[in-house]
Formats: sequence, C-alpha cells, structure tokens
Amino acid sequence: MSTTIRAIPLDRLVPHPDNANGMSRGNLEKLVRNIERNGRYEPILVRPCPGRRGYFQIINGHHRLEALRRLGRTAVEAIVWDVDDEQTDILLATLNRLGGRDILEKKQNLLMRLTRRIPIRKLARLLPQTLGQIERLTASNRPAPTRAKADSFAIPMVFFVDNRQQRGIEEALAAAEGSSQGQTRAARRAEALTQIATRFLMPQDGQSGS
Repeated sequence: MSTTIRAIPLDRLVPHPDNANGMSRGNLEKLVRNIERNGRYEPILVRPCPGRRGYFQIINGHHRLEALRRLGRTAVEAIVWDVDDEQTDILLATLNRLGGRDILEKKQNLLMRLTRRIPIRKLARLLPQTLGQIERLTASNRPAPTRAKADSFAIPMVFFVDNRQQRGIEEALAAAEGSSQGQTRAARRAEALTQIATRFLMPQDGQSGS
C-alpha cells in the first residue's frame, strides 16, 4: 500500500460522517498552537471519496484539518489509501483508539528537559497536560514516579449512555460527592464513582463474601 504524501486542497476534503473521535476545545487550541509554532504536523489519512470524483474522504486527521483551516492554510499533506468501505470502517474504529499509556518515569524526564528550555505556562498551552500536572511531574523535590504510583494519574474512561441513564448517573454522583472539599470537580466525581462501585461490590446482607 502506497504511503506517498501529497498536498490536497482543503476544499477537496470531505469529513467522514461516522468519525467518532472527538477533541475538547482546549486540546484543539493546543493543536493549532503546535502547528503554528513549528509548521509541522502528521499527514492526514484519506481515501478517494465515494461518489465524488476528485474529492477525498478523511479517515484520520479531522482535527488536524480543522486546525489548518483556523491557521488559514489552503492545502494539507495527506496519504491517500485506496480502501473500501469495510476497511475504512475498521480504520475509523481503530486508528484513534489503539494507543499505549505513558511510562511515567520517561514522561517526567521528557517534561523536565522541556521545562529547561520552555516556561511551564507556555508548555501547558502546547501539551495535553494541564499546568498543575506539569508542575507536579517536574517538581524538583519529588523522586521519579515508581510503577506503584502509576494509578495516581488520571486514566480516561468512556461510556455511552442514553438520557435516562445519564440522569440516574448524575443523581448518584451528586449524592456520593457530598461536601468534599479541596479537589477539582473531576476528582470529586471520580472519587464518587469509585465509592458507588465499591458499595456495589460489597457483600449484601445475608450473602457470602466469597
């Protein structure tokens, strides 16, 4: 399969209607700043658009395309793969979801190197990590994180629920949050969800705990 990179005008690109990958406004702004800062980005992946001769359908790179539009670019570097609908669906379902997890020691070393050249506040505008996360990872008086501490870093969990389920979950989280102080709302809700799950796993009255 060819991996030749070619420049394609933005007005010849068509988003895939079933692209399920979303990005927060904050991270999109960071993507824009990164491309603006160094002028480089990973080429997007497209295929010839079915039913539209001369157009290309995006498989991977919808957010890069939006970032380039915001920067006033007129063309994008792209790899064109001639794949059918089934192959495209598989790519859509995997390219944005198959990924690893940071090795914390190496992530800390990388951030430490960056902070020696770039102010932390500026880094927080470029990297996925927040200012607070970067400060905690690069604190000079802290030892490198060990494997045992890996669970202390946020791991995203994605669920798809209907309106009724959402209302029930929100009510349960609000009840479990109580009057917790000194944490972000996200941290309070994560702790509340953990409490709900823990209570569910506890043996019920009259039942064995085995």
